[in-house]
Amino acid sequence: MTGRIENAVTVHNVSKSYGDVEALRDLSLDFPRGQLTSLLGPSGCGKTTLLKIIAGLLPASSGEVFINGTPVTGPGADRAFVFQDFALMPWATVLRNVAFGLELRGVSRSEREAIAEKYIIEVGLKGFEHSFPHELSGGMRQRVGLARALSVDADVLLMDEPFSAVDEQTRRKFQEDLLGLVQNENKTFLFVTHSIEEAVYVSDQIAILLPRPSRVMEVIRPSGFRDRDVNSIRRDPEYLDIVDRIWASLKSYVE
Repeated sequence: MTGRIENAVTVHNVSKSYGDVEALRDLSLDFPRGQLTSLLGPSGCGKTTLLKIIAGLLPASSGEVFINGTPVTGPGADRAFVFQDFALMPWATVLRNVAFGLELRGVSRSEREAIAEKYIIEVGLKGFEHSFPHELSGGMRQRVGLARALSVDADVLLMDEPFSAVDEQTRRKFQEDLLGLVQNENKTFLFVTHSIEEAVYVSDQIAILLPRPSRVMEVIRPSGFRDRDVNSIRRDPEYLDIVDRIWASLKSYVE
């Protein structure tokens, strides 16, 4: 790979099997730099498996993944993972949780806490720096996980259904906040969701995956409403048309 690399992540002919179960088969997909790509498909189609292979948490059975042109051989500082179940340390404060990735890298306490405080403010948790996870709502704990991922300044953020455990009102606020992060952080977001409406709302690109063995059925790039006010997106005719189109593609795979 030479010259300017427009795609932050490239998945090339990746397959993954668990014994006799074939989860992914020769799956190829590009993730444009600085944009949010959603992985959408039926339950069990391999979305999380693909995300973990990109993260370096699972080895592929065959094929390759490249981050900024470099092959993935394991976890790396160029990627950060936001887990569905928060994965917070219950004995640590919000500040310590957010700064933990920097602590593992040997960053000095004063520097890592300054960085952590910046992202705590950015995700809307100012005033909760010294709270513990059990003192927070589910939505607030998810914000801690997001701030931790942002604080390590990785190029690629991998998000595995990060909003699935919160109520609808909190989820909508998270979606709006995520659009702001994509615009302001200049990072590449890989986002797993089961929600068609959520995928269309937050995504620059939507990859629809077939049931296992998973392949890419279709890639959709919403355009007309992406630069408009976030409050008007759900009323935009293109948004509604894409939601209907994706549902028409997927409904035959829903049991």
